[in-house]
Amino acid sequence: MAVPRDVGYEDRVEHASALDAPVGSLAPRIGPSFEALGLRTAGDVARYYPRRYADPSTLTDIAGLVVGETVSVVAEVRRSGIKHARGTGDPRVEAEITDGRRSLRLTFFVKREYVAKKMAEEMHPGRRGLFTGKVSVFRDQAQLTNPQVSWFDGDDETEERSQVEVGWPTPIYSATAKLPSDKIRGVARLVVEPLRDDEVDDPVPAQVRERRGLGSLRQALYDVHVPRTEQDWRSARHRLRYEEAFVLQAELARRRARAAAEPATARPATSGGLLDAFDARLPFALTDGQRRVGAELADELARSVPMQRLLQGEVGSGKTVVALRAMLQVVDAGGQAALLAPTEVLAAQHARSLRRLLGDLAEGGMLGGAEIGTRVALLTGSLAASARREALLDAAGGAAGIVVGTHALLSANVQFADLGLVVVDEQHKFGVEQRDTLRAKAATAPHLLVMTATPIPRTVAMTVFGDLETSVLDEVPAGRSGVVTHVVPAGKPAWVARTWTRVREEVAAGGRAYVVCARIEGDDGDGADLVAAQPATLGDDGAAARRPLRAVVEVADELRALPDLAGIGVGVLHGRLAAEDKERALADFASGVTPVLVSTTVVEVGVDVPEATVMVILDADRFGVSQLHQLRGRIGRGSAPGVCLLVSGALPGTPADDRVNHVAATHDGFELAAFDLEQRGEGDVLGASQWGSASSLRLLRVTRDGTLIEQARADARELVEQDVELTAWPALRAAIDARLTDEAEEFLDRT
Repeated sequence: MAVPRDVGYEDRVEHASALDAPVGSLAPRIGPSFEALGLRTAGDVARYYPRRYADPSTLTDIAGLVVGETVSVVAEVRRSGIKHARGTGDPRVEAEITDGRRSLRLTFFVKREYVAKKMAEEMHPGRRGLFTGKVSVFRDQAQLTNPQVSWFDGDDETEERSQVEVGWPTPIYSATAKLPSDKIRGVARLVVEPLRDDEVDDPVPAQVRERRGLGSLRQALYDVHVPRTEQDWRSARHRLRYEEAFVLQAELARRRARAAAEPATARPATSGGLLDAFDARLPFALTDGQRRVGAELADELARSVPMQRLLQGEVGSGKTVVALRAMLQVVDAGGQAALLAPTEVLAAQHARSLRRLLGDLAEGGMLGGAEIGTRVALLTGSLAASARREALLDAAGGAAGIVVGTHALLSANVQFADLGLVVVDEQHKFGVEQRDTLRAKAATAPHLLVMTATPIPRTVAMTVFGDLETSVLDEVPAGRSGVVTHVVPAGKPAWVARTWTRVREEVAAGGRAYVVCARIEGDDGDGADLVAAQPATLGDDGAAARRPLRAVVEVADELRALPDLAGIGVGVLHGRLAAEDKERALADFASGVTPVLVSTTVVEVGVDVPEATVMVILDADRFGVSQLHQLRGRIGRGSAPGVCLLVSGALPGTPADDRVNHVAATHDGFELAAFDLEQRGEGDVLGASQWGSASSLRLLRVTRDGTLIEQARADARELVEQDVELTAWPALRAAIDARLTDEAEEFLDRT
């Protein structure tokens, strides 16, 4: 169905909207307090939505209050009175409010007697209001000290109006000491009540609103701030959530359409080339998923429209082989492929893995190389001058069909003979300028394959990667024995000691052991014995916040001194090492010279040592769910089973303890990603800095609003198919410009 453009848009004249008025002009005395919250205009206030609503008809259960929490209580006044301090004679008002069963004490400290008398008179028995403050205890009785009070029969308004509004839901806002919720509510009402439809530019076209049964934006803003019924604010929130999803999906659809409009060079599969030779040599059978995704990539690479695809899957699902087969198809068609990795360790590991998989096919033009072979070049910032010069020549001359590198690939002196495919690993670590700099090195738009080692729930993929087609690998290649995971309480010395005995047993059986630490070096005096109990202290999230984090350097020294590991080589790996030292550490670990490797999280992604069978993660309660899952994926990649030991100091029942135990309980990466999203919230999972200001996701929740996001995505794509620049819908285009800050745009471009 065609969506008509906004009626009269070409006749629209520039005018100062009521929503552009400075908030100080509406509330001069408290304007600075609004600005401290980032609310500078009337429009900002209109978009500052209540966090919840109080129902005057439903009294709050006082028994459920928690000491130390800031609460908003709907209750009735039971009694009130004035008392005076013994020493100074200063008055204070004491009152008691009730939910009908239990009572809560209120104490107001004031300086003037007449203020106390007026306050006590206002608090007459039977009067119902909203009381907001922090719960404390005085003489074994719960109380609120100097709480904010909003009366449901506000006597600052007319009698008739008060009687009408006494039963309306009361919006409650995220407030500050200088700007209480009732003040925000009053200014928000002042903003939205006089608004007319023609003063509010609605980003959602009328035809779309009609199709989805949505009201106007002006009505939604009014109902979210001045609801008469529960249905009013629920409908308004639904409408505003849809708008958030719609604006975001419209921009994603525009980016998708623009990319599709760029000419690309078709790279069809050919017979008898590198890809056929590679497939013939594979020592294992591809999974059904690898074959399915491989066919998708092959089909899109053969088109003259640039491929835009996200490849995600379980840890160890074989993404590298799928990406390599796509790269070989491009090389067979006369092009080159560039693989961009975020760290030197990962770039070097990728180059090593590709060369190992290809064998003599990666030695084109070299003595002993295959006749149809190519080369895999590595470009990183710390390469020796001679090695860098050789890699640059191989890339520019076309001898290297595959070029692997870090940010060094983006340098102006890096040139390609014919760049046909860009593979970005862990793409969220790269910005738009970096990605576009690499793509600009191609004569025509190169095909793009984005890989992520973190499984992404479908709703997140639609929200964040909406301009990419998504391929999922959900099978693990045959021959891998899997990993079992156990939580080791850091406060139980016998359990920790058994951890190192287990490491010794695995090494004796020919295995390798990773020991992962959260930092490189410890503080002075932070050298507690590794096998000693490490008591936990409850932090904000239940992690052992005050327990010193274990560090690579000190742990390596302690392990070398442990009797259980006597005679076993212990290596170290971290980001401060020189490139050649990192290479040597990984090579010694893989060969068994140092079968125990103490490392930071640089081994999280991409490092592939099939002999690695055990991983010990110290301070596991201080890591995120996804990071623990990725680290665990470094073991059990060969025929021998793996064991992951999570040494945790989290207190039972805390969020940190839940994280660790959830990782131990399942290996389903998508389930863990969903759990992570629920526990941390979209802001952390998506990356607060990547999303810019709070204007990006205010009401929309990707874990809850999947159906709504799908609807918004379909509607937005329909509009963009008609007009990619959205010239017929200026309000939508303006909303994109206003809401997607520079930081958020950069995040979107990272796809």
